[in-house]
Amino acid sequence: MIIFATQLRDFMMQKNINRPKVVLAEKKKTNKWLAEQLGCAPTTVSKWCTNSSQPPMETYLRIAKLLGVEIGQLLNQKYFESI
Repeated sequence: MIIFATQLRDFMMQKNINRPKVVLAEKKKTNKWLAEQLGCAPTTVSKWCTNSSQPPMETYLRIAKLLGVEIGQLLNQKYFESI
């Protein structure tokens, strides 16, 4: 499981795989709002939205819950087809 998580993290760092920016826009929420809800810095959320870094899987779960979406909606599914 740890090897898979490490491989997934490395894969995600190479691709524009996360979609929190898109989902935030659809839900009419801001990066600042999400940062406040998660108790993290707005710059951290900005990095996730620009795909310069990826949140931990636990954070993906929290984001999905906060936005009322399935976790899969926060990920760009086309990149998982090649795994």
